[in-house]
Amino acid sequence: MKMIKIEGVTKSIKGSMVLENVSMTAESGVVTGLSGINGSGKTMLMRVIAALVKPSDGMVEIDGKLLWRDMAFPDSVGVLIENPAFLDTYTGFANLEMIASIRNRVGKDRIGEVIRKVGLDPDDKKKYRKYSLGMKQRLGIAAAILEEPEIVLLDEPTNALDSAGVDILKDIVFEEKARGATVVITCHDQVILHELADKVYFMESGRIVGYEDVGEEVGGVE
Repeated sequence: MKMIKIEGVTKSIKGSMVLENVSMTAESGVVTGLSGINGSGKTMLMRVIAALVKPSDGMVEIDGKLLWRDMAFPDSVGVLIENPAFLDTYTGFANLEMIASIRNRVGKDRIGEVIRKVGLDPDDKKKYRKYSLGMKQRLGIAAAILEEPEIVLLDEPTNALDSAGVDILKDIVFEEKARGATVVITCHDQVILHELADKVYFMESGRIVGYEDVGEEVGGVE
């Protein structure tokens, strides 16, 4: 599994600093949480880790290999960032089937398995455009874990989920951790975040301002 090391990552967009000198680590078999209000930089940091956005400065290292130098993208990553993007006229199963066809790592059995795991029906003929917001979020979570990736990035995965959906999400996060995946998660609900995460980085105005090993006292970042 993968070790993520981030050092001095800075990102500026049109003169505005959205990430400033961010350093952190995330390890396999560990759930790393990011906490902060909207606009604190959590989603941008997740985009950087996923190689969807290149930082202005600093480095992202995965198992000793640098993103944008040694590799263009992490070779095994599942991502849920902001609103999941699926084809409106496809069923949930067909959408995941299309994703799976890109690398041909999993087949129909695995697709059906993850759809059931998130509480949806793989035989449902309903088109994605007819899905409720909660169903769309569940399908996005299914897509993130579809290929059993070594890195799982979940940005506000509780959005639009009811209590049953949150319970399913918790089970999935714990399963991914037990599998040895490197899990990074953001969540506005501090109770849920601290239930899921082994450690939490606190962000404010694009900077990491604190760190907590869950169960221990909160520390600041100089």
